Amino acid sequence: MTLANLQRDMEGCSRCSSCKWVPFNQVKGLRFAKNCPSITRYNFHAYSGSGKMLMGLSMVHGRSELNEAVAEIIYKCQLCGACDAACKVFRDDIDLTEVLLELRAQCVEQGESMIEHMAMMDGLKKDDNTLGEPKEKRGEWAEGLAVQDVNTQSAEVIFHAGCRYSYDPDLRDVVRGAVKLMLEAGVDVGIAGKAESCCGGKAYELGYRGEADNYADDMISRVKNCGAKTLVTPCADGYAAFRYLYPKMGKELPCEVMHISQYLEKLIFEERLAFEQEVPLVVTYHDPCHLGRMSEPYTGNWEGDKLLRPARLKRQGRHGIYDAPRKIISSIPGVKLVEMERIREYAWCCGAGGGVLEADPDFAGWTAQERVREALATGADALVTTCPWCVSVFKEAVDELGADLAVYELTELALESAKTPQIGLSIGGNRHDR
Repeated sequence: MTLANLQRDMEGCSRCSSCKWVPFNQVKGLRFAKNCPSITRYNFHAYSGSGKMLMGLSMVHGRSELNEAVAEIIYKCQLCGACDAACKVFRDDIDLTEVLLELRAQCVEQGESMIEHMAMMDGLKKDDNTLGEPKEKRGEWAEGLAVQDVNTQSAEVIFHAGCRYSYDPDLRDVVRGAVKLMLEAGVDVGIAGKAESCCGGKAYELGYRGEADNYADDMISRVKNCGAKTLVTPCADGYAAFRYLYPKMGKELPCEVMHISQYLEKLIFEERLAFEQEVPLVVTYHDPCHLGRMSEPYTGNWEGDKLLRPARLKRQGRHGIYDAPRKIISSIPGVKLVEMERIREYAWCCGAGGGVLEADPDFAGWTAQERVREALATGADALVTTCPWCVSVFKEAVDELGADLAVYELTELALESAKTPQIGLSIGGNRHDR
């Protein structure tokens, strides 16, 4: 697909500004009614979903050209999908996110990508991760765990840790704990260790389609070789790549794909995992963009008039992973869930996505602080999410605001309450006294 292929979508934009707001029937108050970090921060129409659609249409018609200034606006976007979800409430014949992705691909093709992203891509090509960390250290997080090596052994379940979980020392207990829970439940788990590579999802979103294609091939080959029937990942970005981007590229994985929250919910349902220890916390849950609206499965490329496209083929953000994390929270004794105003497919982004964290950390931090303020408004003791990028930027935002709010990865709560003593994880140090 090219930008020209989406001309009808761009022409259909009526500048109604629905892409800037939570759908009106979902608004609970003016303070948290906006849905797009870019337009909310920069307050100029070009930064909105609609504005970028008009920029793209102008380029397709030859009225303007892509340059550094235009590219900067294109990349001032977390690609969170909130504009698309809101737009489709009124115009389900427009695929706004696809336009945003094609704009980035055009930036790369015409040499207008961001310097910071180019540096990140160089590191990705060298060490197969987006953090610039040494390839040989990728599997160190799993030292001492009784897992299979899928490079030489078969496994029922392949566990893909993802870049951030593999290298971030603050998240090491989380990813180790997730595997421990699976092992205690009798799951045959295998990992690729230092041979594990990035899923390629971030490369695709930045506009580097060829690199994303290569990583998809690598992942497919690994799953086939180890014979895994299920792939489990704790990384929301990876989950969205496996469920949506890979099939979109014609690279569907030959196995079932599950996020760790889904898999833990499955173990609870099968009575292979139970929570017994009380965790006295009032928490609010943040829906990661890539686990929520951006993880909807690929439904195929509709040819022809999108007004005639069946509902089952319209990607509206409603079929992401929203219930599994909440069911896990409700299964933990002592934990009470209170919801923020913007949730599920209309959740506000954490700020880290779309290459914004790497190219404009101030914008990412501002976006995260906005979500932390929304969490504080609920009166919760803690903000819980299940995405490593969200956890990291939220912790920084809490510190910068001096807020009395703990930030937890969902697996931490599960580990705290797990009935098996040896896999329990003390999270007291993460809790702020109130």
